[in-house]
Amino acid sequence: MERALSLLTYFTEEQPERRIAELVELSGLGQSTVSRLVGALESLGYLARDERTGLHRLGPRLVGLAGIALNQSPVFRASRQVAQNFAHETGLGANVAERQGDQMFYLCHFEGPRTQRSFTLTGRLAPLHATAMGKVLLSGLKGDEVEALIGPEYPSYTPHTFTSLKDLLKDLDEVRGRGYATEVEELALGRACLAVPVRDRSGDIVAALSVSGSLSALDLGTRERELAGRAIEYADQVSSALGYLH
Repeated sequence: MERALSLLTYFTEEQPERRIAELVELSGLGQSTVSRLVGALESLGYLARDERTGLHRLGPRLVGLAGIALNQSPVFRASRQVAQNFAHETGLGANVAERQGDQMFYLCHFEGPRTQRSFTLTGRLAPLHATAMGKVLLSGLKGDEVEALIGPEYPSYTPHTFTSLKDLLKDLDEVRGRGYATEVEELALGRACLAVPVRDRSGDIVAALSVSGSLSALDLGTRERELAGRAIEYADQVSSALGYLH
């Protein structure tokens, strides 16, 4: 079972479809073993085969399991409709994420008509230091906790990415002071994001809610205060549902 499940990890955003030969090379297992394991995963619905190309991709059973897992999350249940309403009101992207170890994990993702995508971010991971939501999640930690979690230096995704602990901690101080984080082309060129904290009953930051889109759609130069105010109002709805008393 462990070997069968390990084959699923070779299906990624970059390589969503695989041939048997590729799985043999990646796993180091024999051709007959991989064929048998893939056959079992296919019969269970964890993999699906394109009859035309012969390529395998992740199957529908995984979508069902993902839905079950998401529905067990109190943050997901409290924030799904709120994030959808936020995207509808602004016409922009609305996202909810929580921290998983040294990365952030998208729990919800909705797109307004001004930022339509053909794919979902739900279930994806992203770096904490290069995203507005990640910085919100880090803002609940002390400096030494941040360093212990993600280290003193960070990979650069664009010329605007914070790559040192000193610069990141300075930005986190600003996040705590104003109550929200911004990200302008730090993860991807041409993209911007504004995020605010979601708190649980104890007052701890357990998630982040954001609004995102292209630089022109978000227009932080003139709309930052407006968007921050709306984001805080929507995040307060989620925090209240989680038992946080303001």
